[in-house]
Amino acid sequence: MSLFLKKSNIVISSSLFISGSKSESNRLLILKALYPNIDIVNISSSDDTNVLIEALNSNSATIDIHHAGTAMRFLTAFFSTLKSKNVILTGSERMQNRPIEILVNALRSIGADIEYLKEIGYAPIKIKGKELNLSKVSLDSNVSSQYVSALFLIGSSLKNGLEINLKGKITSKSYLLMTLSLLNKIDIKYTFNGNVIKIDRFKNSNIKKIIHVESDWSSASYYYSFIALSPINTEITLNSFKCDSLQGDSILSKLFIDFGVETTFNDNSITVKKVNNSQSSMNFDLISSPDLAQTIAVTCLGLRVDCRLTGLHTLLIKETNRLVALKNEIKKLGTQVEITEDSLSFTNPEKLISNVEIETYEDHRMAMSFAPLSILTNITIKDSDVVSKSYPNFWNDIMKIGVKINKS
Repeated sequence: MSLFLKKSNIVISSSLFISGSKSESNRLLILKALYPNIDIVNISSSDDTNVLIEALNSNSATIDIHHAGTAMRFLTAFFSTLKSKNVILTGSERMQNRPIEILVNALRSIGADIEYLKEIGYAPIKIKGKELNLSKVSLDSNVSSQYVSALFLIGSSLKNGLEINLKGKITSKSYLLMTLSLLNKIDIKYTFNGNVIKIDRFKNSNIKKIIHVESDWSSASYYYSFIALSPINTEITLNSFKCDSLQGDSILSKLFIDFGVETTFNDNSITVKKVNNSQSSMNFDLISSPDLAQTIAVTCLGLRVDCRLTGLHTLLIKETNRLVALKNEIKKLGTQVEITEDSLSFTNPEKLISNVEIETYEDHRMAMSFAPLSILTNITIKDSDVVSKSYPNFWNDIMKIGVKINKS
């Protein structure tokens, strides 16, 4: 379904509640599967989280996780540790083209029994769960932090814990720190020295804990963009967020200062306000928060400021090749973009071409990151339903703040 977003002004002072972080929720669900006495409050409403819940509760011999990359990686590790659990793990066509070999090799090195059913290095895979007795593993850490987090999550359940040696420059380190912080919340002990992390075996697995999931900062990023593109003094309050967030994307509150956007932390919310005009050029290294790249690039485009973003190599293996997708769609709007395997840049962006149709490439972030341009011009978002992957209520929520939407 395509949605036509008419040029709109958002309500000067708005308020929204955003559901729990998908990243936190999915990690906690794996921990809850290992330690059932954990209770999770404010869990994400995203498709990815619902797919993971369904998979963890399934008795089927074949589990299809569709487009959910996090579920594929976390479940590969989790099912490997379950004695007598035999399962085929598969996904959508795109998921079957996203690499998983680094994680599979790491798991095999500590005793996991995993077989490729089609192409080596890719799903579908057949997993025969067993007790994993080896306790040391090495893997490249410059491809996807989710491979490493998958090992963190199972480490405390192994007989001798798990020591993980990370090779190369660590990608998306903030997500690794989030995983470790969640382990700490349920009293799992670990050490992190240099590139070596040691997860201790959890000896108090019957512990009872209630964990509150903070709302999703990645979802909040689109409202930062709406505010950045709006007149001075426009503001929105978002619940429920906190200043000591575990989420790496909370760096938003600092990055968007350059866009003239100020963040005020309240008791359980943030107020995001446009206070002045943006700088004339933006240069950010997003290696720790690559999911913000689309939002920031589109915001720069709308403000007509120069943009250079680096640290983006993981965008090549997301739901789509996000760098190519951004280049294609920004070009439609009138500006030429340069991309490499690690970066995106443009200079002297042109005035937006109106009434452009944005392809979403089966990628939720493509749909949501271009929506704020409706502050400046009419725009159509194709295949708009893809937002359900992470933020099912997105279109309803932006209508609440004043965006005018018609189905087309």
